[in-house]
Amino acid sequence: MATKRFPDEPSDAAPEPTSNPPNPTGQSAARMSRPAMPPQQPVPQSAPPPHPARVSRRATIQRPSQHMPRTLAQVLNDANDSVVRGDLSDFVPQPTGFDPLDGFIGGGLRKTELVLLGGAQGIGKTIAALQMARNIAMRPDQFAFYISYEHTETHLMNRLLCLESINPPEIDPRNGLKLKDLFDTIISQRARELLARDGNKAGSLQTILRENPKTSMPLARLNKYADRLIMVKASPAVTTLNAIREMTARLAEATGGNLTIFVDYLQKVAIHPERAANEEDKITIVVEGLKDIALSQNVSVVSIVASDREGLKAKRLHLFHLRGSSALDYECDIAIIMNNKYQVLAKDHISFNPYAAQQYRNWVVFTIEKNRAGRAMTDMEFQLHAPFFAFDPRGQEVRQQLIDDKIIES
Repeated sequence: MATKRFPDEPSDAAPEPTSNPPNPTGQSAARMSRPAMPPQQPVPQSAPPPHPARVSRRATIQRPSQHMPRTLAQVLNDANDSVVRGDLSDFVPQPTGFDPLDGFIGGGLRKTELVLLGGAQGIGKTIAALQMARNIAMRPDQFAFYISYEHTETHLMNRLLCLESINPPEIDPRNGLKLKDLFDTIISQRARELLARDGNKAGSLQTILRENPKTSMPLARLNKYADRLIMVKASPAVTTLNAIREMTARLAEATGGNLTIFVDYLQKVAIHPERAANEEDKITIVVEGLKDIALSQNVSVVSIVASDREGLKAKRLHLFHLRGSSALDYECDIAIIMNNKYQVLAKDHISFNPYAAQQYRNWVVFTIEKNRAGRAMTDMEFQLHAPFFAFDPRGQEVRQQLIDDKIIES
């Protein structure tokens, strides 16, 4: 089934060389049928330069054998070679920075795994995913690749500046910078310069942000990981699954495999040359493809998923409310569903103390509904600071009774 859906899957034979490098932005759907493992070519401008010290031999030894039979002894020898080289990346998860979420999923995101993040519109899925990408990119040896079908790279950068103004996990809203404040700062400073007609001032964005006391620290924090957070504004028409596979292969090689992929969001990923009979079939192709990318490129993939119409009507969203839920449930390794805490509290809590219950409107319940490596149906809560596009990553297990609770025997 997988072979039929993915004709560009790498074969045992070496791919034919080509003079045209793959398009890193996926803007040409006509060229998406080439093999998923392109020959070595110059890294695109959107990718960081290769780091020879970090590029492991896995790129030249293990990848060609991904689709070839190996004895258990060969697998053990390859793993042994990696440990001897000091490459422990296959054994060490990447923490998302959200506690206690990391503890429940085995320490963080693991290579070859597909993680789904679902929730209703406006619940904070993009905020959570972008904050996780930021947390990973803050580590000096890690890269995050954020593929957004919803927002431009500039908008995501502005969101990150607002997030950095409250500096999670410290969270100090008194120094917080809202999006309107950021825009007003830039526009007013540029207008003053133009009115003064001072030709000596460059009037650059970085100069404005660096010289303003409210934006100087957020900019400094953002610059700590700016070279390791890679973003692309995807198009639901031409940024295909094959384009994502191609970009991931190039970036994984350039970063030595120290890469985590974020897709925002799954239902907008285009497919070509495959054709889907309906939306359900398309979602099946996409989720199978994202899982294949995680496996073949040895990376973690985190994808946001949208709810179907019935899910939007439900009092509490579950995995089965997501569009294409049967395929999503089967392919993913971890599924996290987000709900507003006030909406999913048992009525006894609301009626007993309605005033206290109002504070829960700013809290989001993260429920691990599927977890192949650990316990599922675990509820934890995180406070959302929506004006600053940030969660307080210091969460806790939910202590109150929620609607639709299921009794899980441990």
